[in-house]
Amino acid sequence: MIARLPSLNGLRAFESAARHMSFTKAAEELNVTQTAISHQIRRLENELGVQLFLRLKDGLALSDDGQAYFPGLRAAFHELRYSTEQLLASRNNSVLTLSTLVSVASKWLLPRLPSFQQAFPEIDVRVSASTDLVDFRKGAIDAAIRYGRGDWKGLRADFLMSDEIFPVCSPALLSGPKALNVPADLAHHTLLQVSGVTADDWSTWLGAAGQPSHLAAGPRLTFDLALMAVQAAVDGQGVCIGRSTYVDDDLRAGRLVAPFSLRLQDPLGFYLVTPHETADSRKIVALRTWLLAMQQDRETFV
Repeated sequence: MIARLPSLNGLRAFESAARHMSFTKAAEELNVTQTAISHQIRRLENELGVQLFLRLKDGLALSDDGQAYFPGLRAAFHELRYSTEQLLASRNNSVLTLSTLVSVASKWLLPRLPSFQQAFPEIDVRVSASTDLVDFRKGAIDAAIRYGRGDWKGLRADFLMSDEIFPVCSPALLSGPKALNVPADLAHHTLLQVSGVTADDWSTWLGAAGQPSHLAAGPRLTFDLALMAVQAAVDGQGVCIGRSTYVDDDLRAGRLVAPFSLRLQDPLGFYLVTPHETADSRKIVALRTWLLAMQQDRETFV
């Protein structure tokens, strides 16, 4: 056992070089010369009394000792970076960065954000609209609104709302020779839908409405964002299989109507997802409280 840690510069040089498997890239990352990296690693090897790298004609390779040493060292430096990011982030605790889906941000969150800013003017909200999964350990995102079952491992998930699934259209489609009176009338209209996890919504709803499956195979337009499908319905381009999160405001404003009474309950839902260690911080508690209040208002409207 050594009485003290080896040179931290040497450890940092080894971790970077082993991660990149290149002295040159390690030098670029640490803003030193390649010669400095080589000297620091040589010094570390001398301190430890082991060879960490095999210097081959065609490049570098980790020795057996290097392979054994690298995983623990990499984890240690990752923890140091994470702890530093968390410390710096805590100095500006008034900034709340929220990740959510693009359509949720556009059709549901953004119209309601002014009420959050009015209730909590000291919190600076930053919205990141993305479908990518969030790595909270990187420290850039405080909370996320995500769609699923609420079973994200190692994270706190607070249920916010679930969708009802039903057709919506422009009020103009309720009259004229192709008026929508019964579900069978959908055969005369272009069906608007969203790709991805909700791609089967039309088939599911038509089956529940007692309509033949081939009706879902007729003329249709498919979008990769719900907000585009909803806007196409507002513009009278067809009938959209709507989800309440995305269409409630347009229904309330009269831009859309629901021609049929049948609504299906989605078994999945939207959740506020946060790391356990920050779930009770002041800004996240404020966000959670506000979101749950918004859900109560939504239930009152429905």
